Amino acid sequence: MLLRKSPHSLPPDQYGGARKRLFIGLMLASCVLLCLALCFFLILPWSSFGAGMSWLPLISMGVGIGGIVVLTWMCLTLVFHIYTGLRLPGVRGVRHVTIRLFFPLMELLARALGLDRRTVRRSFVKVNNELVLADRKPVAPRDLLLLLPHCVQRSACPRRLTHNVELCERCGRCPVGALLDLRDTLGIRLAIASGGTIARRIVVEIKPRCIVAVACERDLASGIQDSYPLPVFGVLNERPCGPCLDTLVPLEHLKAMLRLFLQRPEEKPLPPAGPR
Repeated sequence: MLLRKSPHSLPPDQYGGARKRLFIGLMLASCVLLCLALCFFLILPWSSFGAGMSWLPLISMGVGIGGIVVLTWMCLTLVFHIYTGLRLPGVRGVRHVTIRLFFPLMELLARALGLDRRTVRRSFVKVNNELVLADRKPVAPRDLLLLLPHCVQRSACPRRLTHNVELCERCGRCPVGALLDLRDTLGIRLAIASGGTIARRIVVEIKPRCIVAVACERDLASGIQDSYPLPVFGVLNERPCGPCLDTLVPLEHLKAMLRLFLQRPEEKPLPPAGPR
């Protein structure tokens, strides 16, 4: 069935209850606003500015109608891809434009509407993760990078793991030791970043084919934008002490996702989707 729901849908409770319908709604609203802006070119030939310019109507109408058609096609193509998980021709370019252009506009629109920015970003991360799963290819362990925020380390720890994770004593007082054990078991790469600039430098140095990143929704959203088209699967951290302090990692969920990316798509089914 062409309009079946995507088999890659993820449970909303992994994203603080955020659903992809929020992302889709804001994207459609942003598309409508951009189309309304393009209507300026449709009325321009009949304004006083266009008086005496015989060439203006054809160019202006072409720009206006062409822009509206392209925006509408892009928006509907991505909505179809998000809903079904199926790829249409040109969807990769559409995703690029959406991440670079639409999402910043969507954040501005959400602020104007009084929507919680954290929920919007979580919805964006959820949609991104489902699209990454839909396009995933088998990855060798050495080509998969597990990227962690510095706040996952115990704040009272005297060791600077952002420079060398091997300094960790694996004392069990924070999640880093268990994550290093997981790294050793799976043979993947692991790094801890203290900020976006350091994270980008790590990615450039390691050159992974796929990234599984643990962070808050703000850092995940910006990291996904910065790293595109490199696939980034985002895992939201847990913050019992508040933001950026002694954060935790949903370890079982992380293990399942890592093993999923290290396997061929036909070898293991996706975890069951929760309510949409």
